[in-house]
Amino acid sequence: MTNATRQALVGYIFISPFILGFLLWQFIPMVTSAWMAFQDWNMISAPHFVFLDNFSTIFHDELFWQSLKVTAVYSLISVPIGLVLSFCAALLLNTKVSGIGIFRTFYYLPVVVPSVAGALLWAWMLNTEFGLVNLVLRSVGLPKVHWLIDPNLALLSLIMVSLWSSIGGAMVIFLAGLQGVDNMYYEAAEMDGAGYWAKLWYVTIPLVSPVIFFNLIMGIIGSFQVFSAGYLITGGGPNNATLFYVLHIYRVGFMYLKMGQASALAWVLFVIVMSLVALIFRYFSRSVYHEAKTA
Repeated sequence: MTNATRQALVGYIFISPFILGFLLWQFIPMVTSAWMAFQDWNMISAPHFVFLDNFSTIFHDELFWQSLKVTAVYSLISVPIGLVLSFCAALLLNTKVSGIGIFRTFYYLPVVVPSVAGALLWAWMLNTEFGLVNLVLRSVGLPKVHWLIDPNLALLSLIMVSLWSSIGGAMVIFLAGLQGVDNMYYEAAEMDGAGYWAKLWYVTIPLVSPVIFFNLIMGIIGSFQVFSAGYLITGGGPNNATLFYVLHIYRVGFMYLKMGQASALAWVLFVIVMSLVALIFRYFSRSVYHEAKTA
């Protein structure tokens, strides 16, 4: 065995856990779900081929359009607000003051809280009768708010919960991007008389635009995969006001035992997300700053 062959073999051994994990937990399930999307299967009797009937059924289902609407509204509100808040938090934490590491830890802590524990915590805090939030409101003379049982407020409440749990992750990525900006750009801007806001708008934001673009893409993908908040806090209610798309897939597949329709829903979601990402790359990637390469 030659040295090059030995090195290649060692390399394949080291990457084999990833390859096996990808094949077993991603590629094979995706192929299986693609096959099931054209089958009528209730996990009890044998599946039988129905061609495009599953897609026709879901497109004529009112709950499909309701779940898509809820998820789209959630994405349109939570993603931009999350980007702005996480970027502002990163700006605040990108300073050299005593104890800054403690503040960074506090901001990031919600990210490491398990989603189930966080959802149950917020379900208690937003409870209409004995929740902590309404207790504080009543203590200052304000009326109680029906956070989770009012169809007009339930989705906004879950958006607030999502911001609490997701800002920390994007903030860390923004912070890494901010710390990668060379100080010479700020010194050059100061020599030209630029103030704080001018440096932020003309130096900081353009130079960290790749990070902004990355967090935008990941935020959109994540917003279309939200599940635990709707499932654990509101159960999709009231009146399907928080019926997220993935929660609808779960109901169709594991509550109604329509695995063919659930697989079709999953592939429709895949097409939607990929189309959105492709559109963003097409129309916004040109605005991203790319550092010129030197020979």
